Amino acid sequence: MKKLISTNPAKDYEVIGEVAISTDEEIIEKVAEANKAKTIWKETSLKERIEFLKPIYEEFKTRANEIDLLTAKETGIALTESKANTNGHLNKIKWFLDNVESALSDEITSEDDKSIHKIIYEPIGVAAVITPWNHPFGMFVWGVIPNLLVGNTVVFKISEECPLVGKLIEEIMGNHNLPVGVFSEVYGAGDVGWKLVNEKIDLIWFTGSTKTGQQLYKLAGEKFIKAVLELGGSNPCIVFEDADIQKIISKIYIKRFKLCGQTCDALKRLIVHHSIFDEVVEKLKKEIESKKTGDPENLETDLGSLAAQRQLTLLEGQVKDAVDKGAKIITGGRSLKNVNGAYYLPTLLTNISKDMRVWNEEVFGPVLPVISFETEEDAISLANDTIYGLGSIIFTNDQKRAMRVAFKIESGTVEINNTTHWLSCNPFGGYKKSGMGREHGIIGFRELCQLKVISMDKFR
Repeated sequence: MKKLISTNPAKDYEVIGEVAISTDEEIIEKVAEANKAKTIWKETSLKERIEFLKPIYEEFKTRANEIDLLTAKETGIALTESKANTNGHLNKIKWFLDNVESALSDEITSEDDKSIHKIIYEPIGVAAVITPWNHPFGMFVWGVIPNLLVGNTVVFKISEECPLVGKLIEEIMGNHNLPVGVFSEVYGAGDVGWKLVNEKIDLIWFTGSTKTGQQLYKLAGEKFIKAVLELGGSNPCIVFEDADIQKIISKIYIKRFKLCGQTCDALKRLIVHHSIFDEVVEKLKKEIESKKTGDPENLETDLGSLAAQRQLTLLEGQVKDAVDKGAKIITGGRSLKNVNGAYYLPTLLTNISKDMRVWNEEVFGPVLPVISFETEEDAISLANDTIYGLGSIIFTNDQKRAMRVAFKIESGTVEINNTTHWLSCNPFGGYKKSGMGREHGIIGFRELCQLKVISMDKFR
């Protein structure tokens, strides 16, 4: 039997466990069970589905420390960040449980003394949920919990980089008497995911690379099923000349370097007005250099490692390309010395040109290119100069300008100054090649449903 070998990228890739790769027969069987269960789960009332999931939520809370540590070991992120993320994702489960009834309540569209017309929200069927490695527990929460609540059955595939987190999730889910076939997991690399989506499923829910997302969207079109896709990002941040520099540096640092820069919604291109460019760069340099990169399990560590050697190799190639084309390294720009693992120091680059990979590609690591602009129109043009459109940030004290620019930026979310769009009630997703559909909030629930209109006479 073939195995997934789980290694710790922060500890010289030491082996921490293994998981059996799902066979073709197991994939077929689990999809078949999900199809058998979908009518039962659909006909289980929403209130009952909520009650099924409440004790699962409670066990996740009880075992949060296990999730935190296992995530740090498998992905290399700092334990302090892992703890904060797990807590945030547990809060999201609570929001889902508390708000799904109002989100899916029947909606009356027209009513008179003779008839009533309403929209009802029904499950789609079997959902194949495929998630990446950078938020292993969080992506499970985002993809699986709303699907189960709305009445879809789920076959879940976690990234091959974090199968032990997947096994822990499967154990907890299996402790609470869900009907057979309502939730199951398969394990493996992309080939397993591809086999899964080629089975008899009704919905694809995927977070990951744009390249894979496009392949899945094509398959969904051929199968004529729905796909909800959250893909890559290269978020711009525009800093206008009237911004309060001292107040924004911390947010810029967090938005770029959280999880060692390995999030789709991270700030990846900093666009600064020429009059304050040097000051912003200098203050950001000091902020970066005040942070500690090292062992993720040390609670004093700010940045852990990258998730894998391949991520480190890719990042080194992107930075080398920039330097070869004239970029200047302000700080960082190299691996961590005398440490075995996928470590890369937080890096600030200036003298950026638009032919560099760090500008054109999604940079999934702790590297931030900084470029200057002259006019508002220049800033908007630079911000939109990407195939992606996931998120964006604007710093200015001019409200009219902030709104004017926000309307012109091509992205699914815009944060103005020190707010955050990360509220469970807010839908999340992107423009352009950053995805299709939305997650979270009322809209996120409804994305996972069939909409049915019922028009009927009033019974007397």
